Amino acid sequence: MRYSQYFIPTVKETPADAEVISHQLMLRAGMIRKVAAGVYNYLPLGLRSIRKVEQIVREEMNRAGAIELLMPMVTPAELWQESGRWEFYGKELLRFKDRKDGEFCLGPTHEEVITDIVRREIRSYRQLPINLYQIQTKFRDEIRPRFGLMRGREFIMKDAYSFDVDSSAADISYDKMYQAYRRIFERCGLNFRAVEADTGSIGGSSSHEFMVLADSGEDAILSCSACDYAANVEKAESKPFPESTGELLPKEAVATPDRKTIEEVASFLGVHPDQTVKALIVVADDEPVMALVRGDHDLNELKLKNFLGAAELEMATDEVYVKASGGPVGFAGPSGVTVRVIADQAIQGMCNFIIGGNAKDLHFRNANHSRDFDVTAFADIRTVVSGDPCPRCSSGAMEVWRGIEVGHVFKLGTKYSEKLKATYLDADGKEQVIFMGCYGIGVGRSVAACIEQNHDANGIIFPIPIAPFHCIVSALSVKEEPVVKASEDIYNRLASAGVEVLLDDRDERPGFKFKDADLIGIPLRIVVGAKNLTEGKVELKHRRSGEVELLPIDEAVARVRKLVAEALAQ
Repeated sequence: MRYSQYFIPTVKETPADAEVISHQLMLRAGMIRKVAAGVYNYLPLGLRSIRKVEQIVREEMNRAGAIELLMPMVTPAELWQESGRWEFYGKELLRFKDRKDGEFCLGPTHEEVITDIVRREIRSYRQLPINLYQIQTKFRDEIRPRFGLMRGREFIMKDAYSFDVDSSAADISYDKMYQAYRRIFERCGLNFRAVEADTGSIGGSSSHEFMVLADSGEDAILSCSACDYAANVEKAESKPFPESTGELLPKEAVATPDRKTIEEVASFLGVHPDQTVKALIVVADDEPVMALVRGDHDLNELKLKNFLGAAELEMATDEVYVKASGGPVGFAGPSGVTVRVIADQAIQGMCNFIIGGNAKDLHFRNANHSRDFDVTAFADIRTVVSGDPCPRCSSGAMEVWRGIEVGHVFKLGTKYSEKLKATYLDADGKEQVIFMGCYGIGVGRSVAACIEQNHDANGIIFPIPIAPFHCIVSALSVKEEPVVKASEDIYNRLASAGVEVLLDDRDERPGFKFKDADLIGIPLRIVVGAKNLTEGKVELKHRRSGEVELLPIDEAVARVRKLVAEALAQ
């Protein structure tokens, strides 16, 4: 492809409304252009990278035994009403009516549609397992679309759905997809972690998120320094503490005038916050519950919600707080309360700690569970932080990273198949409910996440597998025949060898061409100039390292071919 005949509308200035680096660089590099909030045109350069991610996804999905189909973006309300999500999904589901007043929506995800296909076509256990996938445009009416392709309303997504005879078979399908996802992101050249995650609005029993590591990531994830355990901050497990065997001291009431916070109380009493216990009142499905965590720990509301099996959980209002604890805000403690008390498992390892006294300016010293108050249940309900011991191995500590979610796999179980009556006949002729899994990858988001992870002050640094072009040949002067001839020859030789090459044949200054080449992130650049040609040599520049090699033309061509072949063979 010749630069002079291609469409790459680069710009020098950073657009004012672009907040994150991928959004800025994709706009500056002429990869995307905004149409409306959260809706973008994919220009040729951006589309080439997106199509490469799609192809890697397609190859690995096919290799794992999945079968491609295509479902409509517009789906009828009836299917969503059957599953119960028409009301539950919220305003992100863009609903509308056709000319006959029929209700429809733009699909943000396709569990209902794919389950409808399977319930109509699958009759026997002999037809299972089956895994069906598509690569298609989705729409979610985000309340605040931002960050370009990172959080758009319209986006390209690969979604797959597995159907199995039972839970054990579904686990096998899940593992196949998990391994396929690892291969996909490895082939894309991304530094990522597969982390345990909450199932969220999709539902199901368990899930993993695939997170590209980047300082700009919206999500906090934790991973062990010594083993493979990783989870997002909402899901990360804490390691249980052994029960305390210390001598129990007599409980003592102490005045703490105007000291409400853990820091104020601990300082006033001359102890570290880890010797205190804070009590928080939450409302779980309209029921007040007291949650206890160590003073230097934070309550993980999602863990507590999942432990309680609650549909809704929120912090109590002051009125509910006072009624549940029997005392003013800031002095709650577990002694004498009638509401359920759920304590974090770390408290099992504590003795002689400080709790609120449920009265103004009052706390208790040397409090102990079982003796001084009852705990309904101990559970892992705190947020894990950097430095905590790994819950899965004996030697590692948890480290905090920032991540960008690019893929998510779910064990759905029978959530959708039961509601939509997707069943099969087993070997005995009995009707059984199908077990499902679902697996999504944000295709455009993967390209944006790649840029968040791979850039410098000059622009994008694409990994070879998903770069729009593998190599750019920069002819320094298009008015000098030897330069033009050598550039054309190198371009043709690389193209014939299967290297995707862009020939910069524009009549522009060398510095201008170099800035564009760096901005759009082409991994390899061959610079053809009159001075070096007198010795039969050209420059080969590596975009990532900045290394420049002066090589004979044949050697430069061979080096590019080898580097590209090695990168694509991974």
